[in-house]
Amino acid sequence: MNEKLNLSKFKPSEIVKLPELMDHHNHGYNQVVIGLSGQTEFDIEGCGNLVGPGQGCLVTADSEHAFSGIGKNEILVLNVPVDQVQPSYSLERKEQLFDQSSYFHLDNQAQNLIQALTAEMAAHPDDLLLSKACTDTLMCVLQRHFKPLNGERQALRLNMDIIDQYIIQHLTRKISVTQLAGLVFLGESQFHYLFKEQTGVTPHQYVLKKRLEMAKQLIGNSQLSLAQVAQSAGFASQSSFTQAFSRFYGMPPAQYRKKFA
Repeated sequence: MNEKLNLSKFKPSEIVKLPELMDHHNHGYNQVVIGLSGQTEFDIEGCGNLVGPGQGCLVTADSEHAFSGIGKNEILVLNVPVDQVQPSYSLERKEQLFDQSSYFHLDNQAQNLIQALTAEMAAHPDDLLLSKACTDTLMCVLQRHFKPLNGERQALRLNMDIIDQYIIQHLTRKISVTQLAGLVFLGESQFHYLFKEQTGVTPHQYVLKKRLEMAKQLIGNSQLSLAQVAQSAGFASQSSFTQAFSRFYGMPPAQYRKKFA
């Protein structure tokens, strides 16, 4: 996480523990951050998110970003020079990957690979060849998650399993289109278009439906108060929850509980 790239001490990848005190900086090289354990908090040019195991963020060169750890935490940091062409992955793909800063989620296969690589890195922290091999390998993996080139875009379909998993895990918090787009390495506008084309609804409508489905389950299968149900499903207030529930199910949540619970 050094601010300046010192080639004599530069590590292509490293395992880092972040302190709880928030810090910020920028640097002249791209960076990939992947959560290994615990949670860390990042804010990249005003776009904040929590990063846990299997999640991460792309930090483009010279982007101002703030970061801190939450309790015990470890992250894997890949440092990728802007002007250094790596033989193991194409420069064009790297430039697309770092087109803009974003957040993402990795599938189980990629997470298993990261666990194996970081175990080796932890056992041999001074092995620069291993550090470089880790970055090269994971850059190739990340490219498989990234959006296709122009000629392939017609066949592009969103991985709804990854999107659904993220929504369920973060249902109690605000979920933005930017965060969902980052999961599949797309810009916000392209993601919004593809999402509606594939699902028939906007990302906002889709998340709202997930919240209401969760609330409906909680009303029928728990003794939580309606205020607690609203909070558990991620609504800003009980009134906004009641309005949304009434529009979607044709009756307020209190009436639904009396009728079906």
